[in-house]
Amino acid sequence: MRTRRCAVTETGDRRWVERPPCPLKDSEGRPVTVVHLAAEYVPFARTGGLAEAANGLAKFSTFAGLDSAVIMPLHRSARETAGDLEEVGDRFEVRFGPHIHSARLYRMRKPHERAHVFFVRHDGFFDRKGIYGEDGADYHDNPERWAFFCLAALGALPRIADGPLILHAHDWHSALALTYLRTRYAGDPWYEQVRTVLSVHNAGYQGHLPAEAVEYLGLPTELFTWRHLEWYGKLNLLKAGLVFTDAAVTVSPNHARELRTPAGGFGLQEVFAWMGPRFSGIINGIDQMGWDPATDPEIAAHFDAQNLQSKAECKTAIQESFGLERRSDLPLFGMAARLVTQKGLEIILGHPQLLDLDAQFVFIGSGEPRFERALHRWAASAPGRIAVDTDFTDTLEHQLMAGADLLLMPCQYEPCGLTQMRAQRYGALPLVRRVGGLADTVDQGITGFIFDGFEAEPLVGAALRSIDLFARPGEWERMMRAAMARDFSWEQSVAKYLNVYRRVIDGTFRAPIAP
Repeated sequence: MRTRRCAVTETGDRRWVERPPCPLKDSEGRPVTVVHLAAEYVPFARTGGLAEAANGLAKFSTFAGLDSAVIMPLHRSARETAGDLEEVGDRFEVRFGPHIHSARLYRMRKPHERAHVFFVRHDGFFDRKGIYGEDGADYHDNPERWAFFCLAALGALPRIADGPLILHAHDWHSALALTYLRTRYAGDPWYEQVRTVLSVHNAGYQGHLPAEAVEYLGLPTELFTWRHLEWYGKLNLLKAGLVFTDAAVTVSPNHARELRTPAGGFGLQEVFAWMGPRFSGIINGIDQMGWDPATDPEIAAHFDAQNLQSKAECKTAIQESFGLERRSDLPLFGMAARLVTQKGLEIILGHPQLLDLDAQFVFIGSGEPRFERALHRWAASAPGRIAVDTDFTDTLEHQLMAGADLLLMPCQYEPCGLTQMRAQRYGALPLVRRVGGLADTVDQGITGFIFDGFEAEPLVGAALRSIDLFARPGEWERMMRAAMARDFSWEQSVAKYLNVYRRVIDGTFRAPIAP
C-alpha cells in the first residue's frame, strides 16, 4: 500500500494526499529503494547539519514517491528518542581484521515521517553519551566503531530491500561501506547489483588513520596505494569511499567547484577532479512548511511578504528577551551558529569596529571557550546593544530569524549552510562571505550582502553598506520581499538527486575503481 504525505492547500491548511508512484525504476521496471547510511539523523542523533540534511533528503524523497530507508547506529540518544523498536531477524556476526562482533538490527514500528528507520545495535560501541567523542576528544576506538557500523549495515541490507537498491552513504563515517561493498562482497550476485552514492557534507573531516589501520580494519593491503586508500602515508576513509562510489555529491554547486581546487580541496582536489561528471553539487533544501513566518507557532507574531508590519513585533520580542533597548531605528544583526573559527568568529571579534557600529547584535550558539568568553565580555560592555546566549535551542533560532533584520554568516568556508535560507524566509537579510553554498543562495544587493576576503575590513564594509540601506525603508522592504520569495524547498533538491540516482541506475555513472 502506498503511504501518504502531508501537503498544504491554497488556504494554508494541511491535508494528507496519496504518495505518487515511484519515480525511480530499473531497466526491468522495478522500483528502486534508496538506503541512506548516516552516523546521525534528526531527531535521533545530531551534532550539526549532517543529521538535518540526511533527514530532509530521505523524508522529501519519500514524499516524491521514492522508497527510502535509513540505517544509523542505535546511539544512546536514539534509544531515548525512537520509542518502541522491533528486532529485524536474528543477531549476526561482523568480522574485520582480528575482530568478531555481534550485531543486531532494529527498526521503528512505524515509519518516521514516511521513511523507514533502522538501527544497528552494539551497546559497547554506541551506548555512549556522545556520537563521535566526549569533552572535546574523539573516542579512541572510532575506527573500529565506524568499520563495524559500515559492515553491519551491509550485512543488514538484504533484510531491508529485496529489489534494486542504491546505497547512499553520508560523509566519512559511512564511506568505508562503499569500499567493503566492492572488496569484501565482490563477486556476490546480490551485492553486485547494489549501486552507490556518497554525499560529502564537510570535506574538512576525512577520517585520517595510521597506515596499520588497513590491516586491522580488514581492508586488502594491496589497496594501500595512492590510487585507492593511501593519502600522504595515511589511510583516508573519505578517499576510500570516493574511489569506490559510482557517484558523489556535495552540498552546493559552488562548493563542488571549490573542492576541485588546491585552495579548497582539503588535499583531495585531485580525486574530486578525477571523478569528472560523477561528482556534482546540489544545494540542500529546508522544510518550508516548518520555516514559515506566516504559520510558525514559535514566534511572537505572524507575517508574510505582503504583511511585513508584524515583523516589528518579533523584533521587539527579541529585544525584550535579550535585554536590548527597544529601538526600531537600529538594525538588529543575528548570528545562530557554532562559535568556531569556520563560522567567522575570529574576524568578528578581531576588529572592534564591527561591534562598535550603530546597531544591535544577538549571538546564539556555543563553541570554543575563547569565543564564548570574548562575546560575553562584549555583551557586558554594551548591555543594551549586544547579547549572547550559549544555550542554543531550535525555538530560539526561529525567534531570532523572525526578529533579526540581518543574519551574520562571515564563514571561512561553508559547504552549503541552512541558516541563510531560513533567514531569507523570515525577511532577515544575510550578510555572508562569498564562499560555498552561501554564494549559491544569496544575491548581492537583491537578497543580501556579500563580501570576499576572510578579513575583518571587508566584513565591516559590508555591514556599513547594510546599515546605510536599512536607513532607506522602501529599498529595504524591496530586498526583504525578494528574499522571502526565494524557493529553497527540498522538493527542488530531491528532483536533482533523482537525476543522479537515475544515472547511477542506468550505468551512466559507474565507478572505474581506481583514479
